[in-house]
Amino acid sequence: MAHSTSASNSRTRRLVGAAIAGLATFALTACGGGNDERLRADMAASQVTSIGVNAYLWRASLETLSFMPLTTADSAGGVLITDWYVNPESPSERVKVSVAILDQDLRADALRVAASRQTLQAGQWVEAPVQAATIQRLEDIILTKARDLRRSTVS
Repeated sequence: MAHSTSASNSRTRRLVGAAIAGLATFALTACGGGNDERLRADMAASQVTSIGVNAYLWRASLETLSFMPLTTADSAGGVLITDWYVNPESPSERVKVSVAILDQDLRADALRVAASRQTLQAGQWVEAPVQAATIQRLEDIILTKARDLRRSTVS
C-alpha cells in the first residue's frame, strides 16, 4: 500500500510541476509581442502537457465521444475506452469505441481509433462488422476538432 501512495504522490508532484511550468510559460508569452512568439509557445504547450499526450487531441477525443459513457480515460497513456452505446433510434445495435493518442504532436498518425459493433439477434448480442469509413470518419472528426482547438488557442 505504501508503494501505491508513493507512486500517487510522485504522479501528483509531476502533474503540479507541469502545471506550474505551463502557467509560467503562459505568463511569459503574455508579456511578449509578436505572433511568432505566441505560435512557438502554443507549439511547446501542445507538446509538453501535464497529461502526457497532445492536449488538443485529448480534448477533441473527449468532446467527440462525450455522448458515450466512458469506462477508461487514461490521460497519461492517452487511452479512451467507451462502454457499449445503444443509439435510441437503433436499439438493436450497439457500439464501443477506443481511442489511442500515440504522440505529443498534433499529427494524423498520432491518433488510432477502433470500434466494435454488435447487433441483437434472438435476444443475444452478436459481433458485427464495423465499416472502415466509420472509423475514418471518427478520426477525421477528432483531428478536425483538435486543429480547430489549436487554431482558437493561437489566434
